[in-house]
Amino acid sequence: MPSCATNGFAESWRGRFLIESRLVVRRRAPLWLQSITRELRSWVWLPVAEVAAQNVQNTADSALDWADVSRVQQGDSAAYRAVVERHQRSVTRLMSRFTRDPAVVEELVQTVFIEAWRQIHNFRGEAPFLHWLTVISTRTGYRFWKQQAKQRQRHARLEALPEPVAREENSEAAHDAATKVHMVLSTLPPRDRLVLTLLHLEERSLKEISALTGWSLAMVKVQAFRARRKLAQVLERAQS
Repeated sequence: MPSCATNGFAESWRGRFLIESRLVVRRRAPLWLQSITRELRSWVWLPVAEVAAQNVQNTADSALDWADVSRVQQGDSAAYRAVVERHQRSVTRLMSRFTRDPAVVEELVQTVFIEAWRQIHNFRGEAPFLHWLTVISTRTGYRFWKQQAKQRQRHARLEALPEPVAREENSEAAHDAATKVHMVLSTLPPRDRLVLTLLHLEERSLKEISALTGWSLAMVKVQAFRARRKLAQVLERAQS
């Protein structure tokens, strides 16, 4: 049974998933949209014990990061390998939010660590290294989306939503559902797509999004409101 803390967490997020609740209530929603709803819900529920254990691990990693980064800043380039190995999985998971292509994910991860290497002398330890690295990762992914958008405009190739399958008997696999989430989000402008990904998929607070993107808190709130409204319109058109 979920603890009180888990219930409170779920309740706070329930208000954010207005679009999800619409899809659940409407019986006529296509099965592929219901599958997306289940996928989003699965990303929200996290056991409290798992979160606590992760916090302990993050504290230990922060101490190791500070030691290794200090060595790198003093000229020991070999110490950077330990930093990469420690955070490669986290960066890969985040960059997979920006594309479903494994080859592109790998390229983005490499770009993140190259950019971090170039800027590592600017790291002062005022925040955990992982936060600093996440800022670089987020902005790298955002640049990637902007480049994609420019390429689509240049070649006049607009991405289309998949056709709803009204008579589908079996539910989509989790991988297919995740792919469709990306397909739906890819119809939005890069700024809208970024704020929804960070807010709902990465479960970042408005303040965290402001720090990651460099946008003001007021801008993040406005962008989130507009992005939700645009996404609701996209989903409503898909149901019609």
